[in-house]
Amino acid sequence: MKVVEHLARATRPLLSFEIIPPLRGGNARELLDLIEAVLPFEPPYIDVTSHKAEAEYVEEPDGTFRRKVKRKRPGTLGICALIQHKYKVDAVPHLLCHGFTREETEDYLIELMYLGIHNVLAIRGDRNGHPKPKAPHRTRNDTAADLVRQVRAMNAGRYLEEGLEDAEPSDFCVGVGGYPEKHYEAPNLAADVRWLKAKVDAGADYVVTQMFFDNRHWFHYVEECRAAGITIPIIPGIKVLTSKSQLRSIPRNFHVEIPSALADEVEAADDAHTTEIGVEWAAKQVRELLDRGAPAVHFYIMQDATPIQSLIRQL
Repeated sequence: MKVVEHLARATRPLLSFEIIPPLRGGNARELLDLIEAVLPFEPPYIDVTSHKAEAEYVEEPDGTFRRKVKRKRPGTLGICALIQHKYKVDAVPHLLCHGFTREETEDYLIELMYLGIHNVLAIRGDRNGHPKPKAPHRTRNDTAADLVRQVRAMNAGRYLEEGLEDAEPSDFCVGVGGYPEKHYEAPNLAADVRWLKAKVDAGADYVVTQMFFDNRHWFHYVEECRAAGITIPIIPGIKVLTSKSQLRSIPRNFHVEIPSALADEVEAADDAHTTEIGVEWAAKQVRELLDRGAPAVHFYIMQDATPIQSLIRQL
């Protein structure tokens, strides 16, 4: 079932989760344990992140350096197949612009079609890392709106290769990302909302937002989006703060603000109590979001379900 169909048919607020594939050569059993830990909460769908190739330099015995390119977290497609067919939960694989050609994206989408997966989240991806060379006969999507347009073209039966006029159309529901505190490259929130409108005009079906720790950002963001003519569902994304180090790493990596009340309480507490504080804070966020009409809540659990289990038990 598509994400928008889950939202339309829901008789109660929906809770979805986002996980990250293990590192290359990692333990798949730990990932399965993570998925099984959230199944009792009946998620309608689970997102799985995707990762482009990255370059690193390896020192050789003679002292020279060799450039090595690899994907540190492969496995998105296989994990989605497991979620969809082993656990009977809809999977939402992430699609990236950067690091993939349009031809590679089309092949990936065809594989998803064969697996019966009909949801994707289209995102541009960060600009850092390995800038993959593009062969002369290959093309790229530069923006998430371009990526949405490619998926929509496939839904209409238009493929990149000529002579496929009778090809089977795909049937993907397309989600996109939103940024209540604006994307770090946007000069201001108004510009960021215009960029989101471009993705919606390209054919996006719903929005899931970056994490935030102050609900005022989300409420204001939704107001700005509605004023700009964006009418599709906007799902808030929530992350439970679980360590003091995240007071620095989360703003640095995700460009979001940690409210002073939360930061001060975490700084003053023992390390053992940090997760408890984060859970309490997130629980207040979720209650207010649902009370004020959020259609669902999307939890960024990544690799540890324990804090979310504690949070949902409270709710």
